[in-house]
Parts: sequence; C-alpha cells; structure tokens
Amino acid sequence: MTGKQSAGILLFRERGGAADVLLGHMGGPFWARRDAGAWSLPKGEPEPGEDPEATARREFREELGLPVPEGDLIGLGTVRQSGGKTVTAWALRGDLDPALVVPGTFEMEWPKGSGRIRSFPEIDRVAWFGLAGAAEKIVKGQRAFLDRLADHLADPGGRPG
Repeated sequence: MTGKQSAGILLFRERGGAADVLLGHMGGPFWARRDAGAWSLPKGEPEPGEDPEATARREFREELGLPVPEGDLIGLGTVRQSGGKTVTAWALRGDLDPALVVPGTFEMEWPKGSGRIRSFPEIDRVAWFGLAGAAEKIVKGQRAFLDRLADHLADPGGRPG
C-alpha cells in the first residue's frame, strides 16, 4: 500500500435476521456539525511496509481503543473515495459496546493559521446502525462496503467485492 490508501474493518452483528454495522463519526472541527456522510468504518493509513490487513487491525485498535474481536475476516474489496483515497476493507462478525470505546486522537492547527495546535478525537462517537441507516450515515465512497456485506450475508458462499 502506498500513497493515499487506507484499510479498515467493518464490524457487524446480526440480530433478528438483520445486520447492524459499527460506524464511527469522524472527529475534529470539519465534521463537528455534519451527520449524514460523516461516519466511517474504523480505518487508517499503513505504516511503511505494513500489509493492508495488519493496517486494518492496528487502526481498529488505535481508533476505538479496543482489541479486534476474534473471528475470520471477510474481504470486502477496495473502493476509491471522491478525494482519491483508496480504501480496502474487511467485514468481521463481532459485537462491542460503544460506551467502552476510547478513541485515539490526532493533532492539528486550529483554527487554521492561528499557530495553536489542538488535539481532537479521531472518532468522536460510535454507534450501531442497520444497513439502511448506515447507508445514510457513512461516507458516500464507503457505501459499496455495505452492499458487499449485504451480498455476502445473503449468499455466504459468494465472493463480495
């Protein structure tokens, strides 16, 4: 993985025959007043020489402050977001309580040009959504992952992505 790439894990659970996915609302001042299109699966950029799956597992731990649940990863393929970043994702069946999330942080100059460096959470809140609700919340470029997960759940022998 090089350039504008990232990798992540889309955690899902099934309840009453329907799937829920765990999404995080992106932290920082650019996303503070947005809801629709401001949520993402936990993801991030690779360290030098790091393979995409290792990146996805590390970023899950860093962004949520929790270990990756046990289980087999389901490849969801790759999408290209509108800004040009390529995201590779896996789905993972598991469960966690959003109240236990301890988000990682990042620093940036804010307000821009002020010379002040402030710290912000990478994800400022986490929630479970049904697939239809998640499609309204998730960054547009990641919606294909929801469709691929739905296809996989409808036909577990098929190959998503």
